[in-house]
Amino acid sequence: MKLIYICSPFAGQRDAAPNVRCGGDVEDNILKARRYCRFAMSQGELPFAPHLIFPQFLDDSDPAERQAGLNMGLSVLGYCSELWSFGSEVTPGMASEIEWAEKLKIPVRRFTAACEEVFP
Repeated sequence: MKLIYICSPFAGQRDAAPNVRCGGDVEDNILKARRYCRFAMSQGELPFAPHLIFPQFLDDSDPAERQAGLNMGLSVLGYCSELWSFGSEVTPGMASEIEWAEKLKIPVRRFTAACEEVFP
């Protein structure tokens, strides 16, 4: 069983309009991330979704706490066998996770929101 880093939108990035974020609705993104974890488990893998864990005790709206959560996720990424990125949108947080995985030479696999793998 491989440890798989689940990379998908959480809150996204603030748009020009107040209180509007790219990346969609947080509650919807949480449900999607749960589905992506279940998919990884169904493939015989051990999913790790930091955006489902760290917001349980960190305030994502506080920039310092958001950065702490991102940093902790990147620390765990080094122990993962692969990063699986889900959905058609890549938020800035996801981009930093993908970039870090590539620097660490961790394979990055891309999937649609329907959990269908996208091949380059």
